[in-house]
Amino acid sequence: METFQQFTNQSQGRDRIFRTTQYACAFIKYLLRNKSSRKELVKKLQALESNMSSGRKLFRLGNTVNSIHAARHTLQLSDPVLRFCLTVANLNRALYFICDNVLWAKSIGMVSNLDKERWSLNASRFYFLSLVLSLTRDAYVIAQLMVRKAREREYQRKVHQHLNEQQDVACVIIPELDAFLFLAFESLKTHPPVILDTLKNVCDLFIPLDRLGIYPTNAGVVGFCGLVSSLLGILAVVKPGLRMKP
Repeated sequence: METFQQFTNQSQGRDRIFRTTQYACAFIKYLLRNKSSRKELVKKLQALESNMSSGRKLFRLGNTVNSIHAARHTLQLSDPVLRFCLTVANLNRALYFICDNVLWAKSIGMVSNLDKERWSLNASRFYFLSLVLSLTRDAYVIAQLMVRKAREREYQRKVHQHLNEQQDVACVIIPELDAFLFLAFESLKTHPPVILDTLKNVCDLFIPLDRLGIYPTNAGVVGFCGLVSSLLGILAVVKPGLRMKP
């Protein structure tokens, strides 16, 4: 109970709850779309999804400043690849939140004569670029972990033993692939924050890909991916040790 109270007292925690509910509604609504007996439930889910989305926009009013502050912090990183990826990702996130705030102002009538579709597409573009750069950071960190692991004598002994024990035909034909996968597994099994962040970013990526028409899917895929990434986000908030650093 204490963990739940601490979680809900955080603005990030409340946003994660709203986001999880929003995408859960979208996913369930998609599953029930063809059931005539569930039309009333689908309408309620649509209304709840809309309310959760509006609530999240209100929670995010201060996130532009937070993203700019994060960008200033990542500019101090000594690693040039991490410095570039994280700084540009945070700047794109700040631009995304600006678009999101303007759309929120439009939805409550504070702004008129606004091209809502154009601002929505720009928000998706900035969100997409932010995720691509975050995934680039993840790939870079994974590559570093694999290089470090490959140099360990204990790992070299284990990989030779692993390959010698494999009897599968595919492993005989392409031992390099099996060795690569084994290296990736050995490198990541002791670094759950990297796995969590990568999975979360991959799931999130489907949302702007569909919105921008780069990789069209459907509302079910978007809802499911949003739900999974939201649950992973909740896990990272509840257990700070699972957060990716920097």
